[in-house]
Amino acid sequence: MSFAEKILDYKDEILSDLKKLLEIKSVSSENPEECKNALRFIIKRARDFGLITENIDDKACHIELGNSGKLCGVLTHLDVVPAGKNWSVEPFTLTRKNGRLYGRGIDDDKGASIINLYCLKALKDSKISGRNTVRCIFGTDEEIGMSDMDAYFSRMPLPDYSFTPDSDYGICFAEKGILQLKIISKENDGDIKEFTSGGAVNAVADEATAVYNSDNELKSESAYGKAAHACEPYKGDNAAIKLIMLLKNNINLGSLIRFAADKLSQGTDGGTLGIKVSDKPSGALTCNPGKFRINEKENYLTLDIRYPVTENGESILARVKSEAEKYGLKTEIIHHAEPLYLPKESAVIKLLSSAYEEVTGEKPELYSTGGGTYARKLGGKGVAFGPAFKSDNVNMHNADESIDEENFFTHAEICMQAIYKMYTEELI
Repeated sequence: MSFAEKILDYKDEILSDLKKLLEIKSVSSENPEECKNALRFIIKRARDFGLITENIDDKACHIELGNSGKLCGVLTHLDVVPAGKNWSVEPFTLTRKNGRLYGRGIDDDKGASIINLYCLKALKDSKISGRNTVRCIFGTDEEIGMSDMDAYFSRMPLPDYSFTPDSDYGICFAEKGILQLKIISKENDGDIKEFTSGGAVNAVADEATAVYNSDNELKSESAYGKAAHACEPYKGDNAAIKLIMLLKNNINLGSLIRFAADKLSQGTDGGTLGIKVSDKPSGALTCNPGKFRINEKENYLTLDIRYPVTENGESILARVKSEAEKYGLKTEIIHHAEPLYLPKESAVIKLLSSAYEEVTGEKPELYSTGGGTYARKLGGKGVAFGPAFKSDNVNMHNADESIDEENFFTHAEICMQAIYKMYTEELI
């Protein structure tokens, strides 16, 4: 029997604490105080278990076991994206239905956070002697730029081995570059008086509304789409683009919305922006217009661009700026994360591969993603690993985010085995 099965002894406690964590509305783009509350909840539970904790400015914390050997890290985030619309259950609680666990953050990333906490509890309770030090690190603004990890690692060392369960199984050895931009118009020069769509830069908007002037009369219009993560915008249906295409032939759109109609409406590959590229390790570029805001105070839209690991982000930025300038628009950088690319033969990938195989009996797939995780902050010593299985439609960043309950606890076993190996094995 592998050590992994020990985590199953805590099933009821895991689900109880998971419910409490999901009920904290830690939407980093809206409720920073609730993100702090989520962090404090984790710290309190860790202290209840007799684990060592350290809080870094209420932005991040770690829970520690061991005090020798290599430093190993397991990173998760406690913040979530807004709930959005069209849920069949209450988003900010745990619902068990038809063999699935529902709730905003159940996959991204509160479910994995609770599992990490209980993995350390299981090791401590078993009184196993470790060769190395394990830190489970928790952050609070992964969804809006990862400044939490900048703050954390300004005071704490980078781990020698690390992973973040914030993606899919098997092992993500490459993450595309992330370029998030704000396209701004100095003035509203069209008939649209108000245009609102999207709650997060890194999500496909599922609702858009417009108030516009037509024949000297104010009218309103709405459109509805399907939310999705910006790393896979082709899985969603952008409500803003649908609304723009509905209005484009009837009114003067103005510079900002005309730019969107001309340059962003023909798919998600950036082709009409002149930035369509692809490579073998990580695949094709994606481009998602996330937030639109036109009102008396502001006129802007945001772009979330995920570019291949062998491409240069500055050249892509230059091309977008050039296209925007043709419409009299200004481009500002919201966030830029360079790509991550680890050799497939690296030590951390070998360790995680063995943990996965010991639990499942199968070798893990090595893959790339357009998603952005804390692995980018780990200096080439960490990767994304779990918690979702690709066969499970978890609806990340969408309504009815959920995970198959059996899969959830399989992840718990894989994570437990990986942390056990980090804690007990002689690492090079």
